[in-house]
This record gives sequence, C-alpha cells and structure tokens, in this order.
Amino acid sequence: MPMSYIWITLLAMVNAGCLMLNLVALPGNWLMLGFTFLFAWWRWSEGVFCVWTLAAVLALAVLGEALELLAGMVGARAAGSTRRGALGALAGGVIGAVAGTIFIPIPLLGSLVGASVGAFIGAFAGETSRGRPHWAGLRIGIRAGLGTATGMILKLAIGVVIWLTITIAAFWP
Repeated sequence: MPMSYIWITLLAMVNAGCLMLNLVALPGNWLMLGFTFLFAWWRWSEGVFCVWTLAAVLALAVLGEALELLAGMVGARAAGSTRRGALGALAGGVIGAVAGTIFIPIPLLGSLVGASVGAFIGAFAGETSRGRPHWAGLRIGIRAGLGTATGMILKLAIGVVIWLTITIAAFWP
C-alpha cells in the first residue's frame, strides 16, 4: 500500500501542473482527466477511483469547456447583439486567447486579456459591419469581453474543483 501512495502523490502533482496550464489557455482540465483515467485503468484492481468519480470529473470538464466557449457569446447576446455579433465574439475570443498567450506571456493575464479583447473586437466588428451604430457595437463588445473573461475564470475554478475531487478521492480510503 505505501507504493500506491507514492503513485497517487505523483498523480496529484502531475495534475496540479496540468491545472496550471489553464492559466495559459491550454487544455489543463482535459490533461488532468487523461492522466487520471490512465491511472485509474492502470491501478483499477486497487479501486483507487470509482466509476462515479470519473464520470463526475468528466462532466465537470465538459461544463468548464462549455462555459469558457460560450460565455462571450452569452455576454454579447445579453447586450442585444445579432447572431453575427455573437459569432464574432466567439471567434474573436478564441483567436484573442491564442494571440494573448503568445504576445503577453504572463500566466492567466495574457490569455485572459487576449480573449477578452478578441471577443470585444469580434462582437464590435460583427455588429458594425451590418450598419449598427458604433455606440451599440461598443456596448455589445464590452459585454462580450466581460463574458469571455468570466468564462475563463469559471473554467479555472472548475479545474480547481476537478483537481480537488481527484486528489481527495485518490487518498480517501
């Protein structure tokens, strides 16, 4: 049994590193799940994880991804955007997250700023390209940017819950 605790501790440390990848807009939650599922398969006879724990963390990862992906669109739509503005917020948020991570290499800040600015630009461009007034595009863009930032923070928070769930379940007798 002591050797199992060494492997479980190693899994917790690897998953903590994966969690930190969320700070630079990489799929840390999915990597945590991948390592945990591999560990569960490898040590299945020891009963470290039950199927319900694995299903719960999978559901949390899907929820986190959906919140991150759709938050900018929801923010834009809540401000009264058209479909074009909402899709612009979605595309701009994704492109901005990548660009922010590259050009502002500060964990969380670069991807958060990039995604928020990208969502703002995408929503603004989508709205004004159809002839809507600039003030309406600005209002919608700001809400899209704030929604995107909220989605990224929620995904990180869900990642913390995933890490805690996996770690506690692994050490709990």
